[in-house]
Amino acid sequence: MKLGDIAAKLGCTVEGDEELEITGVAGIEEAQSGELTFLVNRKYRPALETTRASAILVARDAGLVRIAALRSANPYLDFARAIEMFHPSPRYAPGVHATAVVAISAKIGAGAHIGPYCFVDEDVEIGANAVLHSFVSIYRGARVGDDFFAHSHACVREGCHIGHRVLLQNGVIVGSDGFGFAREASGRWHKMRQAGIAVIEDDVEIQAQSAIDRATVGETHIGRGTKIDNLVQVGHACKVGEDTLLCGQVGLAGTTHVGNRCILAGGVGSAGHLTIGDGATVTARSGVPSDVPPGAIYSGYPAMDNLAWRKSVAVFNRLPELQKELRELRAEVARLRGTSN
Repeated sequence: MKLGDIAAKLGCTVEGDEELEITGVAGIEEAQSGELTFLVNRKYRPALETTRASAILVARDAGLVRIAALRSANPYLDFARAIEMFHPSPRYAPGVHATAVVAISAKIGAGAHIGPYCFVDEDVEIGANAVLHSFVSIYRGARVGDDFFAHSHACVREGCHIGHRVLLQNGVIVGSDGFGFAREASGRWHKMRQAGIAVIEDDVEIQAQSAIDRATVGETHIGRGTKIDNLVQVGHACKVGEDTLLCGQVGLAGTTHVGNRCILAGGVGSAGHLTIGDGATVTARSGVPSDVPPGAIYSGYPAMDNLAWRKSVAVFNRLPELQKELRELRAEVARLRGTSN
């Protein structure tokens, strides 16, 4: 593909030979002749001097570069779009595989692909052009929108609702039972019937081995455009807003409310029955025991304002030194008292 053609599709400005033939894409350190790379993180600026790439996506104000360049308002986004040009998603032929089990009452949209050993239960509705790759289970009464894609061993449980263009990676469970138990007088635990559902809005991606629990009553709700990483646990009756990121191993206890455009970094855990406001960021491995204000950056355990946390950590790192100084001051005070007597 010509560099000029790529620029036209991405809406970038070309610096260099528009007729340059580009054969693929790669990272700046691994790229070879004929490949397009990108530069966003300043950490990789020195690699620009040694890269073998033939062209590079850079910001409009990134300064001079020694190879052909595509100037972009968002190089990272445009590199993602360039990857799609050279590595388009595979296509799946419409139809139902001979080993799949599809209930007679199920409604399957036009162009849908039901792969090997899939199971579609009674009264299920699946939209147009959906793909169930293999070993996918859709339980009774579930509703699935258009352009849905479920990789192998994904499961949508009974009565749950999935929007359009939702992507479930391998092993995702939508609508598994919430963790609800009531203690009996004997001390034993009585399982609470999980009578609610889980609702996933349009354009959500849920990555491998994550679980979105159904509500005890009502619904667990994931908002449009939210992206959920591997091994995330969303507890019963949680509400997650639009365009939010839940990174790897995040755990939300029941009835946590997370706003729009939030970022919960890897390993964040929240107590239940609290609210994380719109636009908030919680940094990795933080524990959230109470509400987080909109737009705040919180860190640590118990999670607090990031600046306060950093100051606390700075003090914590000096505790041995401060302890030594305190002992010396006590000894000096005791000596002065003894002298005065």
